[in-house]
Amino acid sequence: MSGRIFQNVVLQFKETTDHTIGVIDAEGTVIACSELTGIGKKWSKYVEAINEAEGACVSLEGKTFKALPGWGSHFDYAVFASGEDSVGRTVCSMASVALNSAKAYYEEKHDKGSFIKNIISDNILISDIYMRAKELHVAAEVPRAVFVIRPIDERGEAVPVDVIQNLYPDRQNDFVLSVGENDVALIHQMSESAGTKEMEKVANNIADTLRQDGENRVFVGIGTMALHLRDLAKSYKEAQIAIEVGKVFDTERYVINYENLGIGRLIYQLPTTLCEMFLQEVFKKNPIDALDPETLFTIYKFFENNLNVSETARKLFVHRNTLVYRLEKIKKLTGLDLREFDDAITFKVALMVKKYLTSRGIEA
Repeated sequence: MSGRIFQNVVLQFKETTDHTIGVIDAEGTVIACSELTGIGKKWSKYVEAINEAEGACVSLEGKTFKALPGWGSHFDYAVFASGEDSVGRTVCSMASVALNSAKAYYEEKHDKGSFIKNIISDNILISDIYMRAKELHVAAEVPRAVFVIRPIDERGEAVPVDVIQNLYPDRQNDFVLSVGENDVALIHQMSESAGTKEMEKVANNIADTLRQDGENRVFVGIGTMALHLRDLAKSYKEAQIAIEVGKVFDTERYVINYENLGIGRLIYQLPTTLCEMFLQEVFKKNPIDALDPETLFTIYKFFENNLNVSETARKLFVHRNTLVYRLEKIKKLTGLDLREFDDAITFKVALMVKKYLTSRGIEA
């Protein structure tokens, strides 16, 4: 445990008493002290007497010591105050109460964080989740949203954990965890009535806070709402998939919800060999690469405008007959008439499959 936690508490006592207050570890090293010059001193000669006192106050060479409750017969940390008189003993006892509370809070938080990390990493049995949750006083059945935050440039700066922690500072109910090499996961407790809109609001808040110079720095993936602790692992995987799929099929979005991935999610889960066979089947006459960039741009615009020839021609600033000519040319090259709904669906899926294979480094 970090001495910084204890140091924050002992410094607050400095304003209320002229007694020096501090903490030693199991080896007798002073790890926190209201007089900063005391930190680092070695008092190993007192360790045995403090252990023998079994949690009671013990006066030694002008100081009063009291071990904080811990495991086993040896103390992990002991509080000390200057003075052996009744005031010194009282100050030591009062300080031990405050320092023990700080220790308990730190350990509980640390353990809670490790517990949640084990759940999302699938490192704990479902049967153990219930028991551990009860021990740590973690509510099992409350709605929680899982967000994965990942840098757009994975070779750049890591996601600043402290910034996200400051956005969601409720350390009892929200958990900000470093996972993998670059990712940060936020497990955020939601209200009973919260839905997709509220989850996306949280994700956008994170993305906006981390944006620099108007540029997006991170992707934020959102999993489905976890209504029970055991659902967190599934939601975490979904948030990761959301980022992966979004990077392939929706390059304009930086906040990506697993529930809105559509057909991209299905394609992403298909074996690449099946995808290659599908493209070969669809483009028997010519491969998709036979289409030049201008033709592909026309196709994308046609899809954007719901297969409406007149509207697409207007958006492309071309005559309607020019667009019809281009569509006929596509039909000759591919055998697919994009004005026909079934052919348009086939072509749309084929473009997405092609994108997916390219992202995997496969030329088809």
